[in-house]
Amino acid sequence: MVANLNPKLTAFEAQAAANGFLLDNLPDRYGAYEPRLTSNNQMWRVAVHLTYPVIGSVGEVGEICISAFSGSVVSSTPLTEMREQARKLYEQHGAAIQAAFLQARNF
Repeated sequence: MVANLNPKLTAFEAQAAANGFLLDNLPDRYGAYEPRLTSNNQMWRVAVHLTYPVIGSVGEVGEICISAFSGSVVSSTPLTEMREQARKLYEQHGAAIQAAFLQARNF
C-alpha cells in the first residue's frame, strides 16, 4: 500500500511544469489549466487546452500528469492526439476565432 504523502509541488508549480512541457513539444496556442491532485497525492493531472489571444480557451485537447514530488512529466496524452483534437476544435470554432482577431485588429 502506498502512503498518502503530502505533495512537494503546488498546483501552480505543476501547471508551470506542464506549460514547460508544452512549450518544448507543441507550438503556441496550447496551455495548461486546472491542476487536480490525484486521490493518493502522487500526481497532478493538468488539462491541456487550445487557446487564442482575445478569446481564451477554445476547449480541452488532452492532459499531462506531473509528479507531485519531482515535477517531472509522468505521462501525457500523445502529442499527435492533442494536435488532432486541436484541429477539430479549430474547425468547429474557426469563424469565431477569425472574427475575434479581426475585431481586435480594428481597435
